[in-house]
Amino acid sequence: MHLTSAPLVAWGNAWLSGHVGLDDAVDAVERLGGPSLIGTVPAADLLFDSGVPLRVALARLRGLGLSAFRLALPAWGDPLGLVGPKELNQAAIEAQEGVLTQLADRQVGLVPAADRRGSSYVGVAWTPYPANDTPPQVPDLAEAEQALKLTLIEVAELMEGVNDIASFAPGVHRRLGGLDGGGTPPSLARGYPPRAHRVAAQAERLAKVVELAEPSSGRGMTAQQVSDRGEALRRLDSAVRRALVAAHAAIALPSPGSGRRRAEEGQ
Repeated sequence: MHLTSAPLVAWGNAWLSGHVGLDDAVDAVERLGGPSLIGTVPAADLLFDSGVPLRVALARLRGLGLSAFRLALPAWGDPLGLVGPKELNQAAIEAQEGVLTQLADRQVGLVPAADRRGSSYVGVAWTPYPANDTPPQVPDLAEAEQALKLTLIEVAELMEGVNDIASFAPGVHRRLGGLDGGGTPPSLARGYPPRAHRVAAQAERLAKVVELAEPSSGRGMTAQQVSDRGEALRRLDSAVRRALVAAHAAIALPSPGSGRRRAEEGQ
C-alpha cells in the first residue's frame, strides 16, 4: 500500500504541533511522494485556482487557521475518514485515500493524483474539495490496535483451511523480509508517540500482505475456501486502514512554547 496522503498528514501534523519546521515537513513529504502542487483544478469557491507549490499552500492555509490534518482511507462501502459531501467522498473513494484539513471556519478535503509530465517528472497533484465541517468518525489508537490484533486471530482461523496459504506464505515473507519490521523506515514523523509508530508500522506491513494476497485465481480451492479467503482479506484490509487512520491522528502535544515557535517558521 503506497499512500500519498499519509506523509502529508504525518508531517503536516508534526509541523502544526511544533515538532518540525515548515521546510523540514515539506522536504519530507516531497521526498516520499515527489513535488506537490495544490489546487490544480479550477475551484472558484476554494482556496486555489491554479497549481500552488506545497510550501506556499501550507503557509497560506496556516493563515486561514489551519489546525489539523486528518487521514482518510476509504473503500467502496466504507467511507473511512470522510465527512461528505458526495463529490469529495466519490473522489477520495476512487483514489482510495485523501486528507481533511481543518481551517478556522471550514474543512477542506484534498485528494491526490499522480502528476506526470514528460518522461522524468513525477509529482502529486492535489485537488481541493469543500468538506462538511464535522469531525470524521474514526477509532482511537488503543481501539484500533486491539482491533488489529483480534482481526489477525480471526484471519488466521479463517485461512487455516485455505489451500493456497501454504504456497502464499513463503512469498509474503520473502517479499517483506519477514514481519519483524527489520529495515522498515519510520512511517510517522517526529512528535508521534511510540505506540503510534508501532501500530502504523505493523499496519503497513499487513497492508502489503493484503496487496500480495489479492492476485489469486482461486485455482485448487473450493467455493467455500475462496469465500473464506476473500472474507479474511476484507477483514484484514479494514483493520489495517483503521489502524493507519488512528495512528496518523495520534500526534503528541508539543512542549510549552515550542509549538508556536516552530510552527511559525517560514510564515
